[in-house]
Amino acid sequence: MATYIILINYTDQGMRNIKDSPKRLDAAKKMLKGMGGEIKDFYLTMGGYDIAIVAEAPSDEVMAKFALAVGSLGNVRTTTLKAFPEAEYRKIIAALP
Repeated sequence: MATYIILINYTDQGMRNIKDSPKRLDAAKKMLKGMGGEIKDFYLTMGGYDIAIVAEAPSDEVMAKFALAVGSLGNVRTTTLKAFPEAEYRKIIAALP
């Protein structure tokens, strides 16, 4: 499965309903699980982003659907990064000409 880092900021709507955020996280975990993926780690962060998530999904298409579905609810905006673990990184570098 591919790994993704999702950087999240709350929208104005998401901040107005901040106390519902844990329920929304539970729903997002369930949604991604139903798509064949999993939220592996969740972090409330300080700085340029409000939340950082490490997730796995079977494909980029699944992750795109998940990010669009979550974003369409209006509570957060997402930035999704595809992440390569160290072993894959080493393999990619070793294959360079």
